[in-house]
Amino acid sequence: MADFMTVTQRSRAMSAVRGTETETERTLRSHLHRKGFRFRKNVRELPGRPDIVLPKHRCVIFVHGCFWHHHKNCKRSKLPATRASFWSKKIGDNVKRDQRQTSKLRREGWRVLTVWECELRDPNNQARAVEKLVGKLTNGSN
Repeated sequence: MADFMTVTQRSRAMSAVRGTETETERTLRSHLHRKGFRFRKNVRELPGRPDIVLPKHRCVIFVHGCFWHHHKNCKRSKLPATRASFWSKKIGDNVKRDQRQTSKLRREGWRVLTVWECELRDPNNQARAVEKLVGKLTNGSN
């Protein structure tokens, strides 16, 4: 299937994708803050520059986009048909980098949690996803 956007349109759309301060991150931070959690954002000193760091709980949270980090069995992680080898390599490299960063953080004594974009995208599921995350934070489990 051919791309429905021109090369210029696709370039503009892809350049608009943000690496930090996404709506999903802001939503999760807002929920955590309302629940009394205090955190730091995008800590450069830590491997992978985690989106949310909770020093008190010795825990980091990555908020991953389903497409960019290949969320298995998620409809949003489908690779484009156009330039399939390029996208496969790019997304594969992202997944490998995520695994390396997670390993480094765990070796340094951090708990690493991942929240997926699809879990927070639907307002009806947000409360459930946040409660699940809060449970992991307070129980000390991954």
